[in-house]
Amino acid sequence: MKTVLIVDDAMFMRSSLKQMLNGSDYEVIGEASNGEEAIEAYIKLSPDIVTMDITMPVMDGVTAVKEIIKLDENANVIMISAMGQQVMVLETINAGAKNFIIKPFAKEKVMQVFDTI
Repeated sequence: MKTVLIVDDAMFMRSSLKQMLNGSDYEVIGEASNGEEAIEAYIKLSPDIVTMDITMPVMDGVTAVKEIIKLDENANVIMISAMGQQVMVLETINAGAKNFIIKPFAKEKVMQVFDTI
């Protein structure tokens, strides 16, 4: 069972993702609503996978990914972004994110990306 940290400022998106992962080979062990919380949770929980929204208050997902990769170059971060943020998605992939999912997302797509990690 792989552990997951879900990072998104929208509680609805965190809940949706959590529900999709329920009953699968993934266990959600933590949630964060901004990049700063994500870094703290990553240090505390050491999840196998992190899902990271791009646009968030306090610290955006791009900055948070760069900081997490500095802490752990093998971190498995999956970016989750709305359409139209391709430039930022590419920036995060270059910074070390392993994959990305475009919002709105379907369970099949989420599981397909998770299974590549």
